[in-house]
Amino acid sequence: MTIRPRVSTVAAAALAALVLLAPVATAQALSGPARASAPTAAVAALGLPRPTGPYSVGAEVLHLVDHSRTDPWVPAAGARELMVSLHHPARPGGAGAPAPYMSTEEARLMLVQRGLEDVVPATAVSSATTHARLDARPAPGRFPLVLLSPGFGTPRATLTSLAEDLASRGYVVASVDHAYESTGTSFPGGRVLTCAACDADNATPDEAATRALRKKVSTGRAADLAFVLDRLTGPRPAWDHARMIDPHRVAAVGHSIGGSAAASTMLADSRVDAGINMDGTFFEEIPATGLGGRPFMMLGTDAGHRPGTTDTSWNDGWKRVDGWKRWLTVKGSGHFTFTDTPYLAEQAGLPVDPTAPLSGARSTGITRAYVAAFLDRHLKARHQRLLDGPTPGNPEVIFNNP
Repeated sequence: MTIRPRVSTVAAAALAALVLLAPVATAQALSGPARASAPTAAVAALGLPRPTGPYSVGAEVLHLVDHSRTDPWVPAAGARELMVSLHHPARPGGAGAPAPYMSTEEARLMLVQRGLEDVVPATAVSSATTHARLDARPAPGRFPLVLLSPGFGTPRATLTSLAEDLASRGYVVASVDHAYESTGTSFPGGRVLTCAACDADNATPDEAATRALRKKVSTGRAADLAFVLDRLTGPRPAWDHARMIDPHRVAAVGHSIGGSAAASTMLADSRVDAGINMDGTFFEEIPATGLGGRPFMMLGTDAGHRPGTTDTSWNDGWKRVDGWKRWLTVKGSGHFTFTDTPYLAEQAGLPVDPTAPLSGARSTGITRAYVAAFLDRHLKARHQRLLDGPTPGNPEVIFNNP
């Protein structure tokens, strides 16, 4: 496995599409900002694809504070803080405004880190059209809960397309920004917290230290997600509509290091019934005792995560997952295929990364379809043919069984 390759300056504009909205520090990411060779033409209005399920979608943002823990990256800041976007099934109609994609300052900081501030206007990203409404009336019924964790250095907003789609299919989705682990996260009081954890990662002296720090990220996020679960399903819940959530049907899903955190959360919290790792190295080893027979799916790039590739944590993890499991890889995909990145990058006019030519539409469609199929099977007890083996409509998806 290659840890944190160093790139000082990138003159090829094609790489801009690769790093748009990309994590600051992952095993697959570039640590230095990439520079496009020249500004693109005026960026057209950006927007996410429409959700595919039968429900309308509502959205709300919560600020949660865990007073039992001190922030691991900036202890002087005091208690651990989280920002959580909740997407939920909603009744049709209503006059609520569309939920914002992210704040302009969050977008600006994300673009600056990636060297794209002169290529894509921050306002174009922050104003990307979403399909969830604020103040939407909840749909009747009780729904499974999905805890969603983004990549290291990446705002939770970059998983919005998946969150909206799952909500439209009958899930409550809690997408979490972990304090000091994003290029920029807006908190109450006008505060925007930047990625102190990324600075610590970039300062590690060797591969062993890097892995130790990233394990700290993974296990720390497990504690964060367990706390979110407490505040959504425990006594005196933090969300007014918490009665929508069925606390006996819970999954953890994440991208990149968030995928590692999904497994860490299952190891730490027996309330989590199932998990998905989307293209993330496992930084906490799954023990020989497995995950207690609970189902787990690994969904990743074919170039980086098919059996026998350099990320041996997937080979090791596969052997130790002791319940229902799938190891799927996607031909033509890149590390950020499983986020909003390809769909928005195409609209922004950025060139296609030649190593990850899968279109934005296919990237979104495959991610949504296979994540929803897994959750429907294991949280709703609905058989999903999509998970039985290859299908003609999805020739890019490979079922691995090493």
